[in-house]
Amino acid sequence: MTYVITEPCIEVKDASCVDVCPVDCIHPRTDDDRFESVEMLYIDPIDCIDCGACEPACPVEAIYPDFDLPPDQEKYLQINADYFDN
Repeated sequence: MTYVITEPCIEVKDASCVDVCPVDCIHPRTDDDRFESVEMLYIDPIDCIDCGACEPACPVEAIYPDFDLPPDQEKYLQINADYFDN
């Protein structure tokens, strides 16, 4: 299992989730050169340890465990993974 950032994060990029992640699997960080150029934040499915700390930290409720994604947000599972394949 992994957590997934979904559509409500687009253009918000609050980064509260980044601050609470114990393994730094949410990218890009605010000090990363790519932060301004991406439309949302992404969770690395390989590095995520499924702790769930990010979910309650998200002010727009954009983070879900992969098994509990709303049907209209399921495509973000692949979108998050694709970000780290580049």
